[in-house]
Amino acid sequence: MPLSQDEITRFLKSVHPYDALPDSALEDVAKQIEVWETDEDFSVYELGHTLPGLFLIYEGLIEITDENGSVVSHLGLRNSFGERGLIKNGKAATNARAHSPSVLIVLPSDLVSELIANHDVVAKFFNRSRSQRSGPQSLATSSIDVLMARDPATCPPDTPVQQAAKIMRDKHISSMCVTDSGDLQGIVTLRDIAEKFVVDAMDQNTPVSSIMTPDPVTLSPSDIGSDVLHVMMERGIGHIPISQAGQLVGIVTQTDLTHYQAINSAELVRRIAHADTAEEMAKVTEEIPQLLVQLVAGGNRHEVVTRLITDIADTATRRLLALAEVALGPPPVPYLWLACGSQGRQEQTGVSDQDNCLILDDAANESDFPYFTALAKSVSDGLDTCGYFFCPGDMMATNPRWCQTLGVWREYFRGWIKTPNPEAQMLASVMFDLRPIGGAFELFANLQAETLEAANSNSIFVAHLISNSLKHTPPLGLLRGFATVRSGEHRNTLDLKHNGVVPVVDLARVYCLQGQLKETNTRARLKAAETAGVLSHSGARDLLDAYDLIAQTRLEHQVRLVKSGEAPNNYLPPSDLSDFERSHLRDAFVVIKTMQSAVGHGKGMLG
Repeated sequence: MPLSQDEITRFLKSVHPYDALPDSALEDVAKQIEVWETDEDFSVYELGHTLPGLFLIYEGLIEITDENGSVVSHLGLRNSFGERGLIKNGKAATNARAHSPSVLIVLPSDLVSELIANHDVVAKFFNRSRSQRSGPQSLATSSIDVLMARDPATCPPDTPVQQAAKIMRDKHISSMCVTDSGDLQGIVTLRDIAEKFVVDAMDQNTPVSSIMTPDPVTLSPSDIGSDVLHVMMERGIGHIPISQAGQLVGIVTQTDLTHYQAINSAELVRRIAHADTAEEMAKVTEEIPQLLVQLVAGGNRHEVVTRLITDIADTATRRLLALAEVALGPPPVPYLWLACGSQGRQEQTGVSDQDNCLILDDAANESDFPYFTALAKSVSDGLDTCGYFFCPGDMMATNPRWCQTLGVWREYFRGWIKTPNPEAQMLASVMFDLRPIGGAFELFANLQAETLEAANSNSIFVAHLISNSLKHTPPLGLLRGFATVRSGEHRNTLDLKHNGVVPVVDLARVYCLQGQLKETNTRARLKAAETAGVLSHSGARDLLDAYDLIAQTRLEHQVRLVKSGEAPNNYLPPSDLSDFERSHLRDAFVVIKTMQSAVGHGKGMLG
């Protein structure tokens, strides 16, 4: 089907980043592109071949496969392909075949290079490296939507002052916004009530409109902390309503500013370390979602955010251990409390359960176990109170299976490695993420080294662990390149945990096992695997880039939920993504799928 230049231009205007180009540049692009009409099964390009340019799908369906012939993705209308290889070295990094008769728009390589050089929006789009996030921001440079309290208390203008005062007392607030049919009319503060209503002995039915500050100064959520500080200082006020498109959306008070400055990981750690009960700790851990918002909004990378949040869980665990020992008395033998899962890897986000176990000194006898049963229950119950809910799979020290002597644990690992059945694969995967939290750390050192050596030397076990690591696959499908959750509460969303982060976590664990590396954090594992030569430099860079993008996207999704008053989760609707974000996220998933295929075919390294 021949395409006119007008048809090509209209199409490009519907695809990012070309929709952001000036009309003159877009017209010039339309003149230089080629149009390919293909039959079904036509080979667009093969792995390693020089690419003629970047491909855009105008019509049809394209199947992308890797070097092993495994299907990586099916792409439809408006999807582009070939860019990773084109930007990297001009050679195809995959195979592309027409799954149906298709019409492709081809942007020549020279044209793509020219667009990248001359248009920042195009350069940004094709920059597939990890984003360079700014350093941590201060109160003054943080955006107001991070600082403000949402859903401020309001009342109509005819509300009696005495009634407004009671509302403020009951809600423990110092001001109320006065609105009429949603329009902000004024603001009344405790100071107004004291200096006008009380001092002048006004009638108790006096409406708040008589003492409020009318038409108060407002700011928008996109303003920054310095704007708040400057207005407060210049006008001598302590409350600023926040409006957007004429609607009241929040309020910032001096108390909010103080609270923002007080919420940091070190302060939360300090408060937990001095808490005397789990209930006191819970009052601290309930501030973690706000800490998450501030850390992400402050420009911190995902690995920094998750490390700081995990530090809080570690501190809570150690404090609960100390409190348990006070209540139960000194332990009869040395013990070690370990975390696995996301806490073990120091990768906790705003959604975390608890995964833990106990290793006891081999000197322990049957009479000692009731002590550790009680200790495990005390700590696990306390963690649940703090918001680290019980593990659905009962992977906790309260399960007698996971509260055993060092000798029993050695037998566990030997058995899993010797007989790698499905349960053994799952348990070994979890237990390879163990990290000591509190107690006698020396109980773990030799166990870890022995297990890594034994596991690496058993090729059958390694093969089974690799197979287990491929069970979670990236969500690549037909719908704009994504396969969403098909049913249930989270239907039509992307599961950024099980189909995004977990596949990389599993791959990194395999690389670490192959190199007998002791790291537990996923990024640290990938870097160590690269250094040890288990993973090539190119493969490590690609996988780190992909992991960083997915993990950062997951955190930013959780932050959006927290800011809108919802509980954080891992389920992202694709409709929340821009075309730019879709393209980069899809590329990240393609990288992971390719790396999984390489590992599955016995190729641990990717060139």
